[in-house]
Formats: sequence, C-alpha cells, structure tokens
Amino acid sequence: MCGIAGYSVSPDSPVERTLAAQALLAGIAERGADAVGYAWRGQDGAVDVTKLRGGASALLEEIVIPPSAQQALIHVRDYTKGHPAIAANNHPIRHGAVVGVHNGVIENDDALLARYGIDREEPQMTVDSEAIFALVEHHRHDTRALTQLRGAMAAAWMDERDPATLYLARGRLRPLWVARTRHELYFASTRRALRIVEAALQTRLRLHQVREGRLLCVDAGEIVRQRRFRPDRRYREEGYLPPVRAPREAVSCLERFATLASAAAA
Repeated sequence: MCGIAGYSVSPDSPVERTLAAQALLAGIAERGADAVGYAWRGQDGAVDVTKLRGGASALLEEIVIPPSAQQALIHVRDYTKGHPAIAANNHPIRHGAVVGVHNGVIENDDALLARYGIDREEPQMTVDSEAIFALVEHHRHDTRALTQLRGAMAAAWMDERDPATLYLARGRLRPLWVARTRHELYFASTRRALRIVEAALQTRLRLHQVREGRLLCVDAGEIVRQRRFRPDRRYREEGYLPPVRAPREAVSCLERFATLASAAAA
C-alpha cells in the first residue's frame, strides 16, 4: 500500500505550485513511510525528480516547485518488492523517458521485462512498478501495455517525449480520485487528500473516483482523452490491507502543513 498524488495545471493557473504539492503530500502521508518523493515538469518538458528514505515529514518542508511547473507527481512508499535502500527502487521511478508513481503490486514484472527484452533502468533495481513504466514507454502508452500487467494498480506518469500530457491509469484494487477546477486537475489515492487541497487552497473542487480499467490523458488541467482497457483479473490479494500505514506521519505532516499554509496566507 502506497500513496500517489499530483496535478496538472494550465499556464493560466494562479495556484501556488509548492503549496499544492505540500497539501497533497500531507494528505497521503498516512499511506507509507519507507520512502517519499516528488517530480515536476515545466514548459521545457524535462522532469526533475527528488526522493528520500523515510516518511513524508522528511520532505514536506523541502519541496520546491517553480511557478512555471505545469505537472507534478508525489509518492509515499510502503514497500513490497525492491528494497528502499536502493534509491532507484523508490518513486518517482524513471525508465527511459518515462517518470511515474504507482500504488499497488505487479506480480509478473520480471516476466514482462524478459518477454520484451527490456533491461532495468539501473542494474540494482528490482521494484515491480518499473514494469508499468517500461511497458508504456515501449508501447507509447497503448492500452494494450496495461492489459498485460497482473496485479493491483493505480498509477500516474509523465513522458519526456510528450511534454504536454500527464497520464493517469487505474487498474484493479487500488483507489484513484480526481478533482477539477477551471484551470487545474488534482489526483490522489484518497478523497480525503483532495479535501485537504480544497481547504488549503481555498477553492471548490469537483471530485470523482476513476473507474477500474481507465487511462486518462490530461493536458493543462483538462482530461483531453479517456481510454478503456481490460485489467488482468487473475491476481488475488490475501487479507485486508489497512489504508493507514503511517499514522504518526499523518499527524505530524498535517500539523506542520497547517503552519506552512498559515504562513503562505499571511
């Protein structure tokens, strides 16, 4: 169980990019404490990635996203495969031109990489999530890539070959919420995280949950294309996964974010 979040905004958006990212991070802090990271992209299309070991509190006050940024990805990790001591295993994950975040488990990652003769981005990497971003890079975001993944998935990614688009995908067994305004689109693993954004930015959001088997293409805060795909339904999870994995991180980050938000409003 991990937490993902992020946004796509139009060039006309007045939103303070760093504050929005901090609000999202505080909102998903409860979902993991093994590693934390974020990525952003400006008008030149290049993606800047920062990640650290530890929970959200390790990064909350260090986030800096410039006003020119139009897209951001945020992640907190509760790891299953790919030890967080190896930085490349932590999210956001880069594979070639694609940088992405994932909540869930991919159980056929090694088999898929072998089928297509795809090498790991870095030799020490073992994280299962890399298979998502390797396949969407290889297939140029064709939904047939997503049908080959067996496991649980909600994911988001950016492709440096396509500087305009943020991709959001929901497979099986993991939540993905989207919230929209006139100039912005936010996403997160939980509805609660988006309510924190709504309160912090003093805006009104239109929320909905993305259905399973959907790929959304987002440009400048607008969903410009939506595609369906059929997730592999052979994967079964054993037992109940509690959504709150790091309660102390949640309390700490929300308290600290309240101070940051107050200072920004002053």
